[in-house]
Amino acid sequence: MKILVVDDSSTMRRIIKNTLTRLNFKDLLEAENGAQAWETLAMNQDVAVLITDWNMPEMNGLELVKKVRAEPKFADLPIIMVTTEGGKTEVITALKAGVNNYIVKPFTPDVLKEKLEAVLGTSA
Repeated sequence: MKILVVDDSSTMRRIIKNTLTRLNFKDLLEAENGAQAWETLAMNQDVAVLITDWNMPEMNGLELVKKVRAEPKFADLPIIMVTTEGGKTEVITALKAGVNNYIVKPFTPDVLKEKLEAVLGTSA
């Protein structure tokens, strides 16, 4: 199962990828902004989950979510937003844009596991 991790912080990408690896997810892709993520999705149409930050250069996470949701082939792609934007308004904005789940940084590995299980409907 391919998971695409998008964050402009290489440290945060590494933290998320290490957590996913511990949860036995091995096929991990990464991008440092929404534009790069969009290119990666175009080349890897079998991505099963998109985990994205909100605040990034070039194309932010919200713009990426809207672009992904506008593409019919990605209509059912689970999206988890992992961000420092923890206000109620931001959460509502992200959910309206099409995010399936939302994690506020900093987070624990258990929170990522729980949110991933929720969007996949499984136990990781």
